[in-house]
Amino acid sequence: MHDTVKEFDEVTAKCRAIFIDKMQDYGPSWRIFRLHGITDQLYIKICNIRQRQETGVSLVGDDIPGNLRAVVNYGVMAIIQNRKGYADAVDMSAEEATRLYNEVLNEAKELMVRKNHDYGEAWREMSKEGIIDMILAKIIRIKTILANDGKTIASEGVEGNYFDIINYAIFDLIHYEG
Repeated sequence: MHDTVKEFDEVTAKCRAIFIDKMQDYGPSWRIFRLHGITDQLYIKICNIRQRQETGVSLVGDDIPGNLRAVVNYGVMAIIQNRKGYADAVDMSAEEATRLYNEVLNEAKELMVRKNHDYGEAWREMSKEGIIDMILAKIIRIKTILANDGKTIASEGVEGNYFDIINYAIFDLIHYEG
């Protein structure tokens, strides 16, 4: 029997530690990113993972779990940016950024619990490759929505897709670290 909430908390603790460490190095410099820029960062990380899955080789030494942690963190940043808008300069403290980070991660966990109830933790039967493909599809959807000025007709907007990206990356980390 799995304790998904515990696994979620263990995986996200590592993501949070990296976020906080990078805030010490750079501060919340990510506040200048527009959604297109953060989405491109997500795209780069997922393409790197897919390449590594296909070839088994990384010439720059990036590992898949490290890239998945970056995906979680960029996903959280994207939601914060979607809600607050981007800034032309750093406009918040590291403490405020960390507080917002924690709020978004808590929302992601609550969403995960609800979806796991309804879907019966089907993600546990998904392959690592299938999860990465799902994240890539979500990124492409976001790019399309952004190209349409954020307008959708019959689907959720960018925020729902960012939350799904965060949770799928966490699920894949659970696969790798579990």
